[in-house]
Amino acid sequence: MSNRKQALQVVRKLREAGFEAFFAGGCVRDMLLGRRPNDYDVVTNAQPPQIIGLFRRTLEIGAKFGVVMVLLEDKKVEVATFRTESGYADGRRPDSIEFTDARQDCLRRDFTVNGMFYDPFKREILDYVGGRKDIQRRLLRTIGPPEERFAEDYLRLLRAVRFAVQLDFQIEASTWSAVCTISDKIKQISAERISAELQAILTHPARGRGTGLLAESGLAQAIFPGLERSDLTPAMKVLEKMPKDIDWPLALAGFFSGVPSEKALQWTAGLKPSRAQLKGLDFLLRNQGKVGESELSLAQLKMLLTEPYFWDLYELACAELRADGQSLSKLLSLKKRALSIEGSRLRPKPLLNGHELIALGAAPGPMVGRLAKEMYIAQLGEQIHTARQAEKWAQDWLAKNATHEIS
Repeated sequence: MSNRKQALQVVRKLREAGFEAFFAGGCVRDMLLGRRPNDYDVVTNAQPPQIIGLFRRTLEIGAKFGVVMVLLEDKKVEVATFRTESGYADGRRPDSIEFTDARQDCLRRDFTVNGMFYDPFKREILDYVGGRKDIQRRLLRTIGPPEERFAEDYLRLLRAVRFAVQLDFQIEASTWSAVCTISDKIKQISAERISAELQAILTHPARGRGTGLLAESGLAQAIFPGLERSDLTPAMKVLEKMPKDIDWPLALAGFFSGVPSEKALQWTAGLKPSRAQLKGLDFLLRNQGKVGESELSLAQLKMLLTEPYFWDLYELACAELRADGQSLSKLLSLKKRALSIEGSRLRPKPLLNGHELIALGAAPGPMVGRLAKEMYIAQLGEQIHTARQAEKWAQDWLAKNATHEIS
């Protein structure tokens, strides 16, 4: 659910106290695109101590960088002070910041489409970087020299691909040239941050295009040393033939469909996935092709059906056959058999349903499906046994996965 109402309250209170305050970044971009924003962030000329003094409940998670989290009702609103940044010794965080005005704050941001502010009361866009024009042209371009922007945080190399995929934008020529030239710098970024961006790219419906951009830029080869661009040619075809909504292990299985399984597992382990995700990928790669190669016995089929990633294995096999232009008749017959024997004797009833997950804070749509699936895998793995344990597990999952949407 959107936090627009709470963000509007924050802007109003800052204005009433005599400060400037606007919506900022991705929410402005999404409004101009006619999309529903996932989050509303606020920028202001009020400094952290002044922000903290105005609101009853705050978290000083980034106060030294000019960022305060304001807590209103059940929502969190990120409030950032206008600032400039300098010195990026670790290729991620600024060595120092200075508080400044709205224009200078816009100029420090990554891409023009993310560099606009919005006055929700006057209903006016503040655009010092040409973001509105780039949105009209559906173009992703850095604010200022590309190599300078990327050097401030090399994760932006992957973010360029993610935004191009999620927004269906083209990457501006000089921006793309810089991504390709310095793609090796992505090695300086932590595995966890890289993994989050890759997951957003490869689970998106345009994952085939995303894989092509990762290969063409050299980012994929930098992240997975030894991977060849030609290894990803079959992957693009397989990924394009998968269902619209897929989870991370299935996406990785498709991405690595052209390389040996052991190497794929080794590379994936370097991304530091959860134990359940790595186990799921291992199952998919180890059984890759089994469901489509020959007639499975009833015992073999039952054994596979007890695995939580069986239907992902089925979708992987379908995608591979479609990519090769082959018939799905055997797989459709297998699906019919599987559905006829799959039941309570193989799988217990889920501890929580979709409505209960939404009540816990999951956004209706794909997020509920992903959460339900991963929670059910945890249930089958005997990590959770009761509805109370499932609620705690779901809340922890939501806290870790709430940033996978565009931001």
